Amino acid sequence: MHTHCPASVFCLPSSSLQGREQAHNGCRQSGLYANEGFCARQPHGHCALCSGLLCWDRVGCRSTWRCRATMLSLKLPQLLRVHQVPRVFWEDGIMSGYRRPTSSALDCVLSSFQMTNETVNIWTHFLPTWYFLWRLLALAGGQGFRSEPYHWPLLVFLLPACLYPFASCCAHTFSSMSPRARHICYFLDYGALSLYSLGCAFPYAAYSMPASWLHSRLHQLFVPAAALNSFLCTGLSCYSRFPELESPALSKILRTAAFTYPFLFDNLPLFYRLGLCWGRGHSCGQEALSTSHGYHLFCALLTGFLFASHLPERLAPGRFDYIGHSHQLFHICAVLGTHFQLEAVLADMGSRRAWLAMQEPPLGLAGTVATLGLAVAGNLLIIAAFTASLFRAPSTCPLLQGGPLERNTKAKLQ
Repeated sequence: MHTHCPASVFCLPSSSLQGREQAHNGCRQSGLYANEGFCARQPHGHCALCSGLLCWDRVGCRSTWRCRATMLSLKLPQLLRVHQVPRVFWEDGIMSGYRRPTSSALDCVLSSFQMTNETVNIWTHFLPTWYFLWRLLALAGGQGFRSEPYHWPLLVFLLPACLYPFASCCAHTFSSMSPRARHICYFLDYGALSLYSLGCAFPYAAYSMPASWLHSRLHQLFVPAAALNSFLCTGLSCYSRFPELESPALSKILRTAAFTYPFLFDNLPLFYRLGLCWGRGHSCGQEALSTSHGYHLFCALLTGFLFASHLPERLAPGRFDYIGHSHQLFHICAVLGTHFQLEAVLADMGSRRAWLAMQEPPLGLAGTVATLGLAVAGNLLIIAAFTASLFRAPSTCPLLQGGPLERNTKAKLQ
């Protein structure tokens, strides 16, 4: 019985002369030379010997290790260079480390343990998912926390704070299955980010409003407007994938605007309080911002810059393919920004609680859940509409084929 061993390793079915002859023939066909049952690759002298169903690989004929050859052995997926994948998979300034554009789900999962140009993207959002989930469970499990309506907006904020890094992790993991799967993965990623922008509005409306805005029309419409903004964000960001091949600059502008606008709207209360307190130090009273607010805004600014600029890989294409490119830094800054945002919200909750208790009752649970539920349903409908358009599109659509290089690319991969 033949078993497949790693490259340069040939398995002898037995110690028989026939098996040894088969191995030697395999050596010669692969450009190796055979010597006393060993296969060695020239010029490095890497030797290999197989005995029965056990594969032995000897580097320089000195050290050995043992790999158990089975029919279910797993191989890490082969990595490709940028010219070997369709255009729809290209990333600015990233020249290597691409996965096969027809990877299976198992290949995608295995690739998260292999150094590709997506590996750090996956882990920089997978691990923070568990951190924010731990913060959610720790806060929700506190004595009397869930029973007080005052805390509900914070819990609603933490739900999408856990969701968006997980959705991003899944998108980066499974986006190499096909062009269509890639678009759908990122549709879901954009939807999760849109819900996160809505989630930010709940604690800001409950804990961070300037004193002069309380009871105002803006305060009353702040959360509903944020829900509408989430629809705009999801729709515009999903649409931005369609002109990506023909007009990449337009696509980038649309996607950047889709996420910048909800951020600016959500942070209007903070910008107003910052303007009121500029230069007044600690004499600002209830309008004072905590240090965490400043860190959050700085991380958000850095996140936007990295997303839009594609630095540093644009300056040195190929140098930052695996570690240090802008999307990895963008992920890290986004997670740090969410962490500082959570700390800032907790600071406002504590420092303004007594004052807010005399000003405005908190939003009821029914209103909180209803708004969030409608927003989730609306965003899913938008994603479903864009997904349906992909399935209705002809197979020759450039969006699904990856552009004019697709035919040559398929030939290279076969």
